[in-house]
Amino acid sequence: MIGAIIGDIVGSIYEWHNIKTKDFPLFGERNFFTDDTVMTIAVAEGLMNGHKSDDFIDAMKKYGRLYPGAGYGGHFGSWLFSDDCEPYNSWGNGSAMRVSPCAELANRSYYPGDRPESSIDYARQLARASASVTHNHPEGIKGAEAVAYSQMMCYGYPLDIAKEHIREGVSVLFGYDLSRTLDEIRPAYKFNESCQDTVPQAITAFLESTDFEDAIRNAISLGGDSDTLAAITGTIAEAAYGVPDDIREKALSYLDAPLLEVALRWEMHLSNVRT
Repeated sequence: MIGAIIGDIVGSIYEWHNIKTKDFPLFGERNFFTDDTVMTIAVAEGLMNGHKSDDFIDAMKKYGRLYPGAGYGGHFGSWLFSDDCEPYNSWGNGSAMRVSPCAELANRSYYPGDRPESSIDYARQLARASASVTHNHPEGIKGAEAVAYSQMMCYGYPLDIAKEHIREGVSVLFGYDLSRTLDEIRPAYKFNESCQDTVPQAITAFLESTDFEDAIRNAISLGGDSDTLAAITGTIAEAAYGVPDDIREKALSYLDAPLLEVALRWEMHLSNVRT
């Protein structure tokens, strides 16, 4: 979850002012958290409250209404501030940017020696549950599952093998084209809010990375929906590399008290899952 929050905060100032370079400061006075962070926090709380549909809906509406100016998409914003709790068939990338807690919980819910496919299936199940309360379009669900699957590969295998499994598995299971390099994607890539034109690019940014920070820089350098791209890439990169302490602490300093409380409570919750 912290990886997603970091990507969101770093990318916040580039969403509407895209850059096509990896040479930029990670943090500054103008950086801020957006809807990506708020909804990731909401998913974590929904999981802690029981991970049923109503748990996710209640948490999303709770935190969305606490932060009405966080930058929600039009359809999601309408859902958020209405009394309607039905999904609206979205294929937007919001389902993928908020999914990171699902794989984190699945990873902690199985002991070493359990069948690895059990934890992967559980991660995908939780990803579907978190997505489908709003993003019940097949592309919206697929985007969330693909990110959770990529996380689980990083938890389960050495880095080089994990990347091989992601390249193959994401292509076969979810139909995403991961054949293009960042250098091939970058020149023509523009803002896009769909899962199908955000998730593969974000995964590629991870696949070409050498460490956590490099992954975030790769994602931002593509342009497009920068904060969401970097949130998705940061999600996978955290699972693969961990997060440097200085970057983690700096990012958390941008959160206010309610969001920070959930983030820290989530970390405690994960530490207690197997006890």
